[in-house]
Amino acid sequence: MRFTRYLVPTLREDPSDAVVMSHRLMLRAGLIRKESAGMYLYLPLGFRALHKITEIVREEMERAGALEFLMPELTSAELWKESGRWEAMGKEMIRIKDRNGLEYALAPTHEEAFTAAVRSIVSSYRDLPLNAYQINTKFRDEIRPRYGVMRSKEFIMKDAYSFDMDEEGLERSYQAMRTAYRNIFSRCGIETIPVEADTGAMGGSNSEEFMVASEVGEEVLLLCAACGYKANQERAEYRRPQAAHVEKMEELHAVDTPNVKTIDELAVFFDRGADEFLKSIVYLADGRPVMAVVPGDREINEVKLKNALGALEVELAPDSVVEEVTSAPVGFAGPIAKKPVRTVFDLSVRAKHNAITGANEKDRHYAGVNPGRDFALNEEADITSAIKSDECPKCGAALDERKGIEVGHIFKLGYKYTKSMNLTVLDENGRAVHPIMGCYGIGVNRTMAAVIEQHNDGRGIVWPMTVAPVQVHLVGIAKSDDEIAAVDEIYDMIMNAGIEVLFDDRKASPGVKFADADLIGMPIRVTVGKSFFKDDEIEVKLRRESEVVRVAKNAFIRHIRGLIEEEWGRLS
Repeated sequence: MRFTRYLVPTLREDPSDAVVMSHRLMLRAGLIRKESAGMYLYLPLGFRALHKITEIVREEMERAGALEFLMPELTSAELWKESGRWEAMGKEMIRIKDRNGLEYALAPTHEEAFTAAVRSIVSSYRDLPLNAYQINTKFRDEIRPRYGVMRSKEFIMKDAYSFDMDEEGLERSYQAMRTAYRNIFSRCGIETIPVEADTGAMGGSNSEEFMVASEVGEEVLLLCAACGYKANQERAEYRRPQAAHVEKMEELHAVDTPNVKTIDELAVFFDRGADEFLKSIVYLADGRPVMAVVPGDREINEVKLKNALGALEVELAPDSVVEEVTSAPVGFAGPIAKKPVRTVFDLSVRAKHNAITGANEKDRHYAGVNPGRDFALNEEADITSAIKSDECPKCGAALDERKGIEVGHIFKLGYKYTKSMNLTVLDENGRAVHPIMGCYGIGVNRTMAAVIEQHNDGRGIVWPMTVAPVQVHLVGIAKSDDEIAAVDEIYDMIMNAGIEVLFDDRKASPGVKFADADLIGMPIRVTVGKSFFKDDEIEVKLRRESEVVRVAKNAFIRHIRGLIEEEWGRLS
């Protein structure tokens, strides 16, 4: 392909609205253009890279025994209502009506659709195990689409769904997908961090995310270098400190605290550390008030809280509800309640002695608060977020913290969908049983952006050979008609050898051509210029290295093929 006949609209400057490296480089290198908020179109070079990634995903899925489907992007509301997720999916799911008033969803995921499809096809244990997948467009009405294709409203996802007769079969399917995912990301040239994760609205038990470390990542990862424990902060556990020895329990007593509400204000007022306070926050869990109590120096993890409560939605209660529950304004709530309300205590509350907490009266707090004596710990759960330097739940070593971007997620869904949607098959004894499911997703667009996040330098993208739009970037530096004809001959040689090549045949300066070659970042740059016209030698340079090698014309194609095989070998 020739520059003059192709569309490569490179940009010299970073777009003002592009914050992360991948977004900036994808725009500058002419891979994508913004259509509207959270919506992007892929230009020819970008689409070629996306296609390369898609093919890697497809090859590894089929190697793992998965069967490819293509599902409608519109899914009937009736399927979502069967599973109970029509309302639970919230505002992120885009709902529409047709001219007859029938409701549909622009699918953000396809658990319901695949369960319904399998329900209509499979009838016997002989038809299982089955792993069905697709590579298709998904839609989510993101409240804040950002970071280019990292968080967009429309995206391409590979989603797969396994159906097995029992948990042993599910484990085999799950492990096959874990292996496939590791192969996919390795072949794409991405280093991932697999971490334990929350299953969220998908439901199920075990869940593992594949994260790419990034300073702009929206996920927080807790990692233990000593034992290898890795978890997303939504899921990460940590060891709570043991209760310190206390000589004497103080008497519970009220202290006037006029206009002193926050933990920081209280710490100054009492001259005590934040960890010596109990913070009580009132939430609405599926519309019902509930109080969460945690140490004053810890943050409530709302995902953990939602899971502990078994709720679909958790949100902070409005001031009116707080006042109704506690009989006091916001800032003075505590677990020594005057009105009965469901209360969940973090696991670390039990170890607190002679603490300070709200007295459920305006401008008053209790001091000398001791759990067990002053209030019962009827419901305890892990509801706070692990942070850097907390003790690892497995070995006790200090946890480290990194930011990450999710590129893949695998779940053990269990029976959530097969039971709610009444998918059954006959077992060996002729009994109708529900298969058990797994779910496995990869963001194809995100994977492309993650490749660029990990493979770039100060000049532009440094594509791995396996996912590069093309393998070779040919730069011609010629003036006379004879020189131009000689460069065209080299281009034809590369094309006839079956090697993918982008030929910069523009009438532009060498500096402009080399700058664009570095920006676009194809793995091999070939320059036909002075050294060729003088000594019959072609300059060859790997994008990831600085060394330029001169190769004779008669050895040139063999040399290029060797480089391509070597680069493929690094990633296979």
